[in-house]
Amino acid sequence: MIEVIGVKFQKAGRTEYYSPGKEQFYRNEFVVINHKKRGMELARVIIPNKTVNDDEVVTPVPAIHRRATEEDLIKYEQNMIDADKALEICKKHIHNHELDMRLVNAQYTLDKGKIIFNFTASERVDFRELVKSLAFDLKTRIELRQIGVRDEAKILGGIGPCGRSLCCATYLGDFEPVSIKMAKDQNLSLNPTKISGACGRLMCCLKYENDYYEETRKKLPDIGTMIDTPHGKGKVIGLNILDVTMQVKVPEMEAPIEFHIDEIEI
Repeated sequence: MIEVIGVKFQKAGRTEYYSPGKEQFYRNEFVVINHKKRGMELARVIIPNKTVNDDEVVTPVPAIHRRATEEDLIKYEQNMIDADKALEICKKHIHNHELDMRLVNAQYTLDKGKIIFNFTASERVDFRELVKSLAFDLKTRIELRQIGVRDEAKILGGIGPCGRSLCCATYLGDFEPVSIKMAKDQNLSLNPTKISGACGRLMCCLKYENDYYEETRKKLPDIGTMIDTPHGKGKVIGLNILDVTMQVKVPEMEAPIEFHIDEIEI
């Protein structure tokens, strides 16, 4: 057994686990973490101290650097302002170097030892000269990170077709694979404008009810199957997975009849 706390570096980021040492941390507290890839970062506690089995986390579990101070919070807010200024500087250099890339955001580490620029591009970009120009102006380590369109939507946020804030930008920690088969199983229109999110990819919410559709679909017969009904043998011509019903055409009946799965012996 091992004691851990769960933290997030971003509102909709993934939960990462750290060892609290001998400290007791509470939900929504801020901590400073020496991240192995990003350096010194501010994170919010999402899961307070709890004991888990060793196989529930990746060991060895890194330790929290320390509890954040008021000075850290002020520095974090100032870093966000400075990152916006650095973003404008970077945009000018991109224009000067005539690079085909779209900047998404910029983030300083807490100690300003490094600044990370996230960008999207249709192809691989040679940004070596850009890095030199940025290092000269910003006087810190530069990291340019090419991300996908789904990550871009997660960072920038927006409103989905449902009229609510994007799931990825509000609470989804990780992207799960979404396939066109999910849309087909849910009898949705395969029009790309109807099933695509703000990022242009298939909507993440297609995954939410997919397990239910898959399980329910197994209970229903295939379209075209001949089944016994209270009115005689009939052919299945339609399915409604949400209601767990089927439309059956019985030769003696003029119109199809709808049956619930419980009314039919499959």
